[in-house]
Amino acid sequence: MSQILTAFGWFAAIAAVLGIVLAIASKVFYVETDERIEKIKEHLPGANCGGCGYAGCEALAVAIVEGKAPVNACNGCSDAGVKAISEIMGISSDIKTVRMRAQVMCSGTNDLAKKKFLYEGVSDCFAANRLSGGDKMCPNGCIGLGTCAAACKFDAITVINGVASIDYKKCKACGACVAACPKKLIRIVPADTPHWVGCMSADKGAVTRTYCDIGCIGCKLCEKKCEAGAITVNGNVAEIDYTKCTGCGVCESVCPRKVIWSAYKKTPAVEEKAAVVEKA
Repeated sequence: MSQILTAFGWFAAIAAVLGIVLAIASKVFYVETDERIEKIKEHLPGANCGGCGYAGCEALAVAIVEGKAPVNACNGCSDAGVKAISEIMGISSDIKTVRMRAQVMCSGTNDLAKKKFLYEGVSDCFAANRLSGGDKMCPNGCIGLGTCAAACKFDAITVINGVASIDYKKCKACGACVAACPKKLIRIVPADTPHWVGCMSADKGAVTRTYCDIGCIGCKLCEKKCEAGAITVNGNVAEIDYTKCTGCGVCESVCPRKVIWSAYKKTPAVEEKAAVVEKA
């Protein structure tokens, strides 16, 4: 019995010594954290998407506190959230976030874009891209296997009839889909952008016609008719300068290929999805 009590005593003594050592170590190596970091984190989305350029919401909060990032660095943060963060940092609360969204610059659905072969490999855009650039003849066409959708943490992307489609209401413009697209077809644009060109073909019009029934042919009608000078044809494809666009809609109406879309008008892929939902 005495041996048991002796062993117990030694264990108790060792535990006491270790406890004291740990207590001293916690004081010696204590790193003071700014309480503002936790408060700022409460107003960030918490998705840790990395769209701000930092590893996650906590890293961004630290950067804001350290003055390395602006209070409106998060595209997914609401105006109310930015205002709250501004107040925590003790600066002007009049800062507004310019809401952005992602846009897939391709309209080549399976029924409009011609195919080179039937792909039956791994359901991943990067894998398919390694095989002769994917199954579509257009070298700049959406592969449509959903790698961008898998990367989206906000469930804002679906693939419809071979082309990725963005749900503007869900999109936080984090940029994960931009990085996930091997064709670099997804761009971050202002959320209130009235129009967009659904094509990024770099080939001449005659070539584009051979592999897509809707691709931009670089005819420059849109460029000539735009009084604001907001649309130009560069490298055989039309591009919109969103800082100049007035949303008049002239470019959309004169485009012979109907490849310039209104943000409020359904693309062929979205129309097909709506029809499927309605039938169901």
